[in-house]
Amino acid sequence: MDSFFEEGSLVAVLTTQPLDRTLDYKAPAGGCFEGAYVEVPLGPRKIMGVVWGPGRGDFDIAKVRSVIRVLDVTPMQAELREFLQRAGDYTLTPMPAMLRLATRAPGLSEAPSLRKIYRLGDVEPDRMTDPRRRVLEVLREIGGLAYTLGELAEAAGVTSSVIKGLAKQGAVREEEAPRDVAFARLDPERGGKTLTADQEAAAQVLREAIASGRYGTTLLKGVTGSGKTEVYLEAVAACLRKGRQALVLLPEIALTAEFLTRVEARFGARPAEWHSGVTMTERRRVWKQVSQGGAQLVVGARSALFLPFRDLGLTIVDEEHDTSYKQEEGALYNARDMAVLRASICAGQVVLASATPSLESWANADAGKYRRLDLVSRFGASVMPEMGAIDMRGQELPSNRWVSPALAAQVRARLEKGEQAMLFINRRGYAPVTICRACGHQIGCPHCDARMVEHRFLQRLVCHQCGETIPKPSECPECHAEDKLAAVGPGVERLAEEAAELFPEARLAVLSSDLFASARALKDEIETIASGGADIIIGTQLVAKGHNFPHLTLVGVIDSDLGLQGSDLRAAERTFQLMRQVAGRAGRAEKPGTALMQTFQPEHPVIRAILSGDEEDFWKAEAEERRAAGMPPYGRLAGIILSSTEAQEAFDLGNAMARQDGPLRRVGAQVYGPAPAPIARVRGRHRVRLLVKAPKGAALQPALTAWAAQFRLKGELRMAIDIDPQNFF
Repeated sequence: MDSFFEEGSLVAVLTTQPLDRTLDYKAPAGGCFEGAYVEVPLGPRKIMGVVWGPGRGDFDIAKVRSVIRVLDVTPMQAELREFLQRAGDYTLTPMPAMLRLATRAPGLSEAPSLRKIYRLGDVEPDRMTDPRRRVLEVLREIGGLAYTLGELAEAAGVTSSVIKGLAKQGAVREEEAPRDVAFARLDPERGGKTLTADQEAAAQVLREAIASGRYGTTLLKGVTGSGKTEVYLEAVAACLRKGRQALVLLPEIALTAEFLTRVEARFGARPAEWHSGVTMTERRRVWKQVSQGGAQLVVGARSALFLPFRDLGLTIVDEEHDTSYKQEEGALYNARDMAVLRASICAGQVVLASATPSLESWANADAGKYRRLDLVSRFGASVMPEMGAIDMRGQELPSNRWVSPALAAQVRARLEKGEQAMLFINRRGYAPVTICRACGHQIGCPHCDARMVEHRFLQRLVCHQCGETIPKPSECPECHAEDKLAAVGPGVERLAEEAAELFPEARLAVLSSDLFASARALKDEIETIASGGADIIIGTQLVAKGHNFPHLTLVGVIDSDLGLQGSDLRAAERTFQLMRQVAGRAGRAEKPGTALMQTFQPEHPVIRAILSGDEEDFWKAEAEERRAAGMPPYGRLAGIILSSTEAQEAFDLGNAMARQDGPLRRVGAQVYGPAPAPIARVRGRHRVRLLVKAPKGAALQPALTAWAAQFRLKGELRMAIDIDPQNFF
């Protein structure tokens, strides 16, 4: 039971301000509960905070100010407060930053009220103009959801008068509505698809786990197309029957639309959504209804894990191996691991679903920490694709071409049968490097130590680190030679250009995240492809994530060796996962599929493991290598990123830290570095890295805290500590 504080008693308030402690205030008239959201004075400002417990009392009581008011929102439960504290302790994130993660919704301090909202009407306007068309298209994109006037005007790029004109004609409906209404109730008894025997067995295990009311984590490992989604939707149904809430995390917004359709078909209503594509109005509604129990199921991105659930009973992490679950800026956390932590606090279940699980999850299941369920066959008549390699050392191929004659012949065979083929390359844009043939200059980002990538469809060069874009120049910025700039290496756009020349009769579709202005546009293209609207799909990593193309029978991977380059700890694992996921797009209906990998290293252990299909042997071999090296998940790592506008300043601090590593040596940890980060300058800041390696059982976080506390950051110096780093850029 949360403590109640009488009027005038001291309370500690945690705010989102960058302070290293809670602040003492006097409880307001009527008192307040622990966990209450409050408005408090800080200097001349009014800010929001949460009552975190009794005040510290280490301040002149006469100078302590009072809480201004208690906000009209559901107090933060003890479970969420504990989760934020423990997640902050694990990731070494200051508590104000953790609280920001949990309060990322606008208008929480506003009183409940009515507002005007705008939905799609049921009549056509008397005259169609481009601005009117854009308004109606935006409203069609969001289905039955609504926009405020300002949000709709911004989304459509029109003035409010255009919307009001449509409202007068009935093409747009203007309604008075409460600001934050509950979501439609989901019906767990509506009934889903008929499950196969192994799907039903897995679903029953999950139902029983949820019925237990205890914490547990399950690795749901199933080959692509095996029906993992249908199995875990049955777990969602079991959770809803118990009156508890469920959360489904997806790695890509692009997957959300298709998934919402499946949820609506299973439960008769749409769930709440939480991701960057949701309007601010809808974010506030989701936040409030989650805390009140008015949202039974949330589908969202990794940040949905920090919503104030009233009673979270089940968390699904779909494609749990996906690197997008790691937050790489601000608070550095892995949503997969934080989902397990939160479930352990609120006695919930976690389902980690993947065809190619992370080695961490595989090892936890192997050690008995996680339950493991396997789905070994595809749903219905579809079977796993036949895997093959094309040895590029024996292919006659010009230096400016990337599709081998052997792969081109296989594509033509599919086209003749009226089937679809996919060409996959894990590089966005047209070409990764633009070089001057006169002086050899490579065009780099002005703010980063990264080459700018040509995006020919946009006629621009783009930095994939900071997002900087410039028009494609006509002359070399170094020597000013005209018409000497050449694109080097293949990207997805260049591959599309080559495919158009090789197969002029084929209809091409390019799937890359850079090419779609909205999730709706991407969804429409995917639906067109799935219905047979393209003969050849040219795709990047986006196509590997859960899409179902029933007419697709051939996948050709252009550069299978790309991910094996460099010294990344997880290079083999990620290449294995990506290749298996991409191959899994083929043969998902009645027609059998084939996946062909172009490679210059057919004897490489990873390539051999992919072709053999013996996944367990791959995981065991990879696990043994990591265990022998004391690397995760059999050891611990922490990355230290130092940055400054002056490179020497960052190096000087790095060298000082490496010398004064006593707190780390006392727990058996070693420090490597400092060294320039692989991308040594981002957004104008020079970056230096150190790597800390420790035994698995070491008390690493307290040691890191004591180590970092020895150094004062002056001027432009910044330090970030990344526990369990996934990338080393």
